[in-house]
Amino acid sequence: MRRRRLLGYGAGVLAGAAAAGGGWALWPSGVAQPADSPAELRIATGPPGAVFREIGGALAQVLAERFPRTRVRAIPTEASVDNLRLLAAGSTELAFASLDAVVGGLAAGTPRDVTAVARLYDSWLQLLVLATSPVRRFGDLDGKPVAAGAAGSGTRFTTDRLLAVAGIAPRLVTATQDGGADALAAGTVAGMLTLTGVPTPAVTRLARAVPLRMIPLDGYVEPMVSRYGELYTPATLPSSAYPGVSATATITVPNVLLAQPDLPVDVVEIIAGLLFAERARIARGHPEANRINVRTGIATGPIRLHPGAVRYFRAAKS
Repeated sequence: MRRRRLLGYGAGVLAGAAAAGGGWALWPSGVAQPADSPAELRIATGPPGAVFREIGGALAQVLAERFPRTRVRAIPTEASVDNLRLLAAGSTELAFASLDAVVGGLAAGTPRDVTAVARLYDSWLQLLVLATSPVRRFGDLDGKPVAAGAAGSGTRFTTDRLLAVAGIAPRLVTATQDGGADALAAGTVAGMLTLTGVPTPAVTRLARAVPLRMIPLDGYVEPMVSRYGELYTPATLPSSAYPGVSATATITVPNVLLAQPDLPVDVVEIIAGLLFAERARIARGHPEANRINVRTGIATGPIRLHPGAVRYFRAAKS
């Protein structure tokens, strides 16, 4: 039901949008670079070991080919919260973020008029422990050190919400995905929380080095929804995600690609077209990111689509 409601937001945007011409359902090869293209396109991504970092780099390569007169850069960041701050400061043109972080207005500098290019794929909240750990449920980590993402990450934002509904107080350790994986392997933390796409590169590396278990979190979905809104969905991470890690029920959150509202309409239209036409290339090695598609791309919740994205989706729908 929650997924249908999210999809309904996007459908309403298209139904109510003013008529706009142009647009491509696929990559517009052979079309000249728009005259109003910016001199630079920066994409705020994520930290080492995160899917945002990897698909952001791939998207930058695709855009650089399509906009040869524009300098395109993927910017390493701490992820969602940090990316919103960069948007607010005008320090990036595009940014990846988890939808709960955007809707939550988590930072004082969050853009007042942020717009979306598209919904992407879901991030999975993953709580990992060593296979030999006595920890069997989230509550067992009360008072224990837990790696919980970079300071400006969606992982930390969603973790804070999870702790509020769970009523426990582990000692949160600030660490990127790679740093958290190293700390768990070394035994300096009792668990590792990460909110990112699956498979997460840092977790894959860790699972190949040491036996892991994932702790179920699906029991916290309803309290999260009750307190924070219908952005959280229960899902079961398949056993094929990581070597030796059993299927585990947890929580997912949608991700979006955001854009500065003043980016030219025709530029954002092309970006949206490339995002879907080059999906396989952008998502290579990340099965969850392969869920990027036109049908769900409009479901950006209460975050309005950029007019260029509206134009693209109208053309793709026709």
